[in-house]
Amino acid sequence: MINKVVASAEEAVRDVADNSTLVVGGFGLCGIPENLINALVTKGVNGLTCVSNNAGVDDWGLGLLLQTKQIRKMVSSYVGENAEFERQFLSGELEVEFVPQGTLAERMRAGGAGIPAFYTPAGYGTIVAEGKETRAFEGRQYVMERGIVGDFSLVAAQRGDRLGNLQYRKTARNFNPMAATAGKICIAEVEELVEPGAIEPDCVHTPGIFVHRVIVAPRAKRIEQRTVRK
Repeated sequence: MINKVVASAEEAVRDVADNSTLVVGGFGLCGIPENLINALVTKGVNGLTCVSNNAGVDDWGLGLLLQTKQIRKMVSSYVGENAEFERQFLSGELEVEFVPQGTLAERMRAGGAGIPAFYTPAGYGTIVAEGKETRAFEGRQYVMERGIVGDFSLVAAQRGDRLGNLQYRKTARNFNPMAATAGKICIAEVEELVEPGAIEPDCVHTPGIFVHRVIVAPRAKRIEQRTVRK
């Protein structure tokens, strides 16, 4: 019987080694796999390359791995909420590859679909295109971008079953579906474990064939920036 559920986050990340490339789902603090990230902090792996929309905030998400200097390189599209990221980047301690947000999502999707590269107009004529192949199609210039395949992908879903089928909740369907397919080994944390068949087929956002390990863990619903009236 197929059962991809493991007992803990620590067990799920047991083979994440130094210098691994991680493709991490989430947007800001929405839909991030915080339990798996916390397990990596405890594990103490170093030299990580993290591919994610952003690096969380200083005290949550990937920001925790930045604080402990376990991340060597970030491949991101937005990093404006993390002071420690800024400090490490400006001091030369952290290597950063900035990627337009749509390009980043497509690079993950392409990697998961077995597409080695594609052309996009985003970034042409800017530093984003430096050192990359460019080509004209129908009179418009495009930049060639490579698909991303990581050693591991870490995602967070609302529901999952023992077969690895995942359902995300609302905005958590940001980078998670693409990230899940872009890792050679996909590890998912879910809030609720259900029986196979309980998730309607049309509501399976990531099929279990892409997922290798599942943990069940409560997740904190933090708000990145809270704005209220006086």
